[in-house]
Amino acid sequence: MSDGFEVPGAVATVLLSAVVTRVAALADRLGVPHAEVFDTRRLSVACGVPESVVKALLSGRPAGEPDVQARFLQRLDLLRRTRLKPNGRKYTQQEIADGAGMSRQQAGALINGDRRPTMEHCDAIQRFFRVHAGFLTAEDPEALAGVLQHTEQELLQKLAAREAAAAAEDPLERLLQDHGVRGIAWRAAQLPTDQHRDKVAEWLDMLLESVKRPES
Repeated sequence: MSDGFEVPGAVATVLLSAVVTRVAALADRLGVPHAEVFDTRRLSVACGVPESVVKALLSGRPAGEPDVQARFLQRLDLLRRTRLKPNGRKYTQQEIADGAGMSRQQAGALINGDRRPTMEHCDAIQRFFRVHAGFLTAEDPEALAGVLQHTEQELLQKLAAREAAAAAEDPLERLLQDHGVRGIAWRAAQLPTDQHRDKVAEWLDMLLESVKRPES
């Protein structure tokens, strides 16, 4: 670690690269513009990573990684700027303290960087702002990958819906539906490694070889 920044974990970086590739391929199949699925401002707000870092990570460039406290302060500041009250105003320190079950002095010390957050502090604040577990603590590549995995699931659901509609007219598509191939492929995308997905792909190739398009 140097100057408050550390090198992000290699595993998280590899995971992010794989998710970006899959999302891009799905977007191409569905005709969805990359500018939409990789909207850096939307991704930044969703994952808590600064937009400049999101752009760097999507481009495969190293962006440095803030240490735990710097990351907490950065993402808490983003939460306070983007998760507002119904009247459009920021939550006050007292409101955050009350909602997170801590004293105003504790909340103020955390917000101002005078106190290092514990996991209990992070969990309480995440619940107050209604964001997922790990929002305040996940490394930048991991946080961005998590949001893109949600995007991947949404695209897979759109693809499944489109292909289900096509199955009513295409005999081969109907056979694929009957064999459950679409559902298997969707679940395979959730597997943790390319090695796992390759094994499923081999099995699907064997099944598809046995499925012949009926003569018209």
